[in-house]
Amino acid sequence: MSENKDPHVAHTSETTAATEEVKFVYDFTEGNKDLKDLLGGKGANLAEMTNLGLPVPPGFTITTEACKTYLDSGEEPAALRDEVSAHLDALEKKMGKKLGQADDPLLVSVRSGAKFSMPGMMDTVLNIGLSDKSVTGLAKQSGDDRFAWDSYRRLIQMFGKTVLGVDGDLFEDALEAAKKAKKVAVDTDLEAGDLKKLVTKFKKIVKTEAGRDFPQDPREQMDLAIRSVFESWNTDRAKLYRRQERIPHDLGTAVNVCSMVFGNLGPDSGTGVAFTRDPASGHQGVYGDYLQNAQGEDVVAGIRNTVPLADLEQIDKKSYDQLMQIMETLETHYKDLCDIEFTIERGQLWMLQTRVGKRTAGAAFRIATQLVDQGLIDEAEALQRVNGAQLAQLMFPRFDADSKVQQLGRGIAASPGAAVGKAVFDSYTAIKWSRSGEKVILIRRETNPDDLDGMIAAEGILTSRGGKTSHAAVVARGMGKTCVCGAEELEVDTKRRRLTAPGGIVVEEGDVVSIDGSTGKVYLGEVPVVPSPVVEYFEGRMHAGADDADELVAAVHRIMAYADRVRRLRVRANADNAEDALRARRFGAQGIGLCRTEHMFLGERREMVERLILADADDEREDALKELLPLQKQDFVELFEAMDGLPVTVRLLDPPLHEFLPDITELSVRVALAESRKDSNENDLRLLQAVHRLHEQNPMLGLRGVRLGLVIPGLFTMQVRAIAEAAAERKNAKGDPRAEIMIPLVGTVQELEIVREEAEQVIAEVIESTGVELKLALGTMIELPRAALTADQIAEAAEFFSFGTNDLTQTVWGFSRDDVEASFFTAYLEKGIFGVSPFETIDKDGVGKLVKDAVKAGRATRPDLKLGVCGEHGGDPESVHFFHEVGLDYVSCSPFRIPVARLEAGRAASHSVGSDHR
Repeated sequence: MSENKDPHVAHTSETTAATEEVKFVYDFTEGNKDLKDLLGGKGANLAEMTNLGLPVPPGFTITTEACKTYLDSGEEPAALRDEVSAHLDALEKKMGKKLGQADDPLLVSVRSGAKFSMPGMMDTVLNIGLSDKSVTGLAKQSGDDRFAWDSYRRLIQMFGKTVLGVDGDLFEDALEAAKKAKKVAVDTDLEAGDLKKLVTKFKKIVKTEAGRDFPQDPREQMDLAIRSVFESWNTDRAKLYRRQERIPHDLGTAVNVCSMVFGNLGPDSGTGVAFTRDPASGHQGVYGDYLQNAQGEDVVAGIRNTVPLADLEQIDKKSYDQLMQIMETLETHYKDLCDIEFTIERGQLWMLQTRVGKRTAGAAFRIATQLVDQGLIDEAEALQRVNGAQLAQLMFPRFDADSKVQQLGRGIAASPGAAVGKAVFDSYTAIKWSRSGEKVILIRRETNPDDLDGMIAAEGILTSRGGKTSHAAVVARGMGKTCVCGAEELEVDTKRRRLTAPGGIVVEEGDVVSIDGSTGKVYLGEVPVVPSPVVEYFEGRMHAGADDADELVAAVHRIMAYADRVRRLRVRANADNAEDALRARRFGAQGIGLCRTEHMFLGERREMVERLILADADDEREDALKELLPLQKQDFVELFEAMDGLPVTVRLLDPPLHEFLPDITELSVRVALAESRKDSNENDLRLLQAVHRLHEQNPMLGLRGVRLGLVIPGLFTMQVRAIAEAAAERKNAKGDPRAEIMIPLVGTVQELEIVREEAEQVIAEVIESTGVELKLALGTMIELPRAALTADQIAEAAEFFSFGTNDLTQTVWGFSRDDVEASFFTAYLEKGIFGVSPFETIDKDGVGKLVKDAVKAGRATRPDLKLGVCGEHGGDPESVHFFHEVGLDYVSCSPFRIPVARLEAGRAASHSVGSDHR
């Protein structure tokens, strides 16, 4: 109908849209929690709390669009300054004072806030508006000289480090020197005069290091801080964190400008972080940390050890009761665990932030089921609140409580798990050693954002300072890393690279330690591990409904049961023997999607294959095949018995031929030495000739798969006969074998037709000789681009496709996985060419497009074509969602990943619309 539009009306509409101004700044009263893309998580939630009538200090948010414009052009949007001025003016009117006013200054914080939480990765500056003039006004208005000068030194320190790029250690060293000169242990013991001198020192550091004076104009401070927050989106640590958490790089950060409230005004003030439930376990209760006479950064940085949030009831009961009421309001409103930052200023409670809190894997499952029981969410939403990566974490082993151990100390159980490794005391060593294959535990007094790469490299993190809300704890939980924090009895000396435990026990760098993130215990040496209760449940050794059932197991069982009810994708296993098949079945496999028969020809059978390859005459080849046939048949009898009643897809032999032949160099040396001793072996000589004849420069692209079956007469027909005879034997034993024969590496339908014709003839012979009716499906593995591109033709001869996405990824990208992962993948990930390895998560735009097109083309030819995937992507959470979307019937993966695939298949089918719980 577009041709009937009035052109004048259309033109007017377009003109209006083009001239409509983009809004870059929102007051806290204007937003809501659903505007995270525009206002970032922090800004959207500050607005939501404001709308709920909670005590939020007034302020405004600069949008992510402004950040993206700045990052693209190097300049703020033209309209931004005027918008900020208008909102600042409104804020000043509301507060009754102006930014940096000499006699009574309005001070603001400038804080980052991306759509997804990135704890500590981007910049924050507090106390903006303080200057040499306004610091005296603040002292007068507050009646506290110490507070005013403490706030000023904090501003210069934060601003100098984050905005002007001054080395933060220079400020820390000056602060330590001031404490040492005064003979005090903590900064709160410094008096106003000491802090005034420190301000002078800090300003000199800024002048020397930044080449300019600390800015005295409050608006310049604010504008520079806003720009610094924009730029912090692209710091190395922020980019590294986004890669680790798979957060898109093009989102940008919002900037929140908020009127300051002060927790460092004395003992009736303070700051804290609270959780509506325990983020480590999921248990309900009062969880969090509080620090009297402190600002927010003090809690997260872990520079002073906090007190448990429950202690606030004795310190300030009025604020405690109000906080408990607000926490209940927020959890009911968000219908989830909330992470809250708050400040108390002289007995007045202020809410500075809330967000859906990061939690450990165990807490995620427990909380999801608790919220269902409370009627806050339904089962479909509960399924969206957990993911396969979390389930995989719960399947890791834990320490054996009954083993003999030497405990070094105990801290706060910040993020569960059992981690063992060599002690290292800085991030550089953690990275270096881990790249050499060592497992390490990163030990610090406290971590900071610059330690992120070391935390990623380490098996676990141990700190002597900080609580459950410290940087180490929050980041470790987000990454699923084991973490113990606040182990005060352990003295960490990073300069001498050692840890001293009570009793004088010293742990030097390189010594092995074990940390238990579930109990907070730290052990010397390697502690033995036992299977997790979740694995015991999947193995059938622990019943979820038993009276003494583990609470976590019960939660996992409920969510898995729901996922199984709603999922459309079936889940099979990659298994090559009866033992793996039985385990897969216990873990919930609905068949075998890939039995790799080449794994059946290793060990003692390898010589038989060598004889087959070396055979010059037909009778020699027949003898070799006859020798292999009964062995192959027995393999399949055992497999079909283990998977009775479920489909078993057997892939005919698909190795590069060189895997069955000796190394050419080793064999040449052996023959040469034998000839020099004049006792040469005829078989070795023939073998060497065969190796030379069959040698390939690139075996992965050479004589393998269907090509091998076509070149070596009788090889595939022997395997088909073994499969058919095994199926007949199982049927005679009253079994229900459901064999499917998969022909590998097909590139053209003609290859498939030849092998299929031979296979059908063999199957007919077995039916005639045994008198057992057999229905064996014949299909192919799609692992070459040409096969995917000609799927409509190949479907004419195939009853099923199974996508071999490992080889498909190699052939689409044109690289060998074994050769390239160690050589340039790290550089590609760092440069952002890959967000994640295409062997880990399917490349949707390339490999995925081929799969999608092949599905469509194959089913156009054969509507009842059965479709699956048997590459490693079959157990990858993100890839499972893709396979659901393109319409596959099943995914197949290793036995241990089956529960993960079941869960993600359920999540893919559930389509629950809920909050984004990253």
